[in-house]
Amino acid sequence: QVQLVESGGGLVLAGGSLRLSCAASGRTFSNYAMGWFRQAPGKEREFVAAISGSGRSTGYADSMKGRFTISRANARNTVYLHMNSLQPEDTAVYYCAADGRSYYYSTSASSYDFWGRGTQVTVSS
Repeated sequence: QVQLVESGGGLVLAGGSLRLSCAASGRTFSNYAMGWFRQAPGKEREFVAAISGSGRSTGYADSMKGRFTISRANARNTVYLHMNSLQPEDTAVYYCAADGRSYYYSTSASSYDFWGRGTQVTVSS
């Protein structure tokens, strides 16, 4: 089992930045890939970014490239999502996820078997 707790969400003006954190516990953190997903009201959950167990390999949704950065600190069992140039369309609940079966990341939500409860990000214009 892996337990995940997100933090760092909040209200920010358009053009602003936030850093989300996700603290993991329960297994050797560096053994598994981590991902961030988001879900806006009335929309399906969508992939944001993911990172391999070592942190050397990352992937992003096209709309996040150049604005968002995923990183991890394995010594702290924590993964981060740095978000810059936020826009109102980035408003959503952001979820952290762990793929307990793979060291290499996936962009598919179905690959992730552990999820946090989410943290709300609201971007006002």
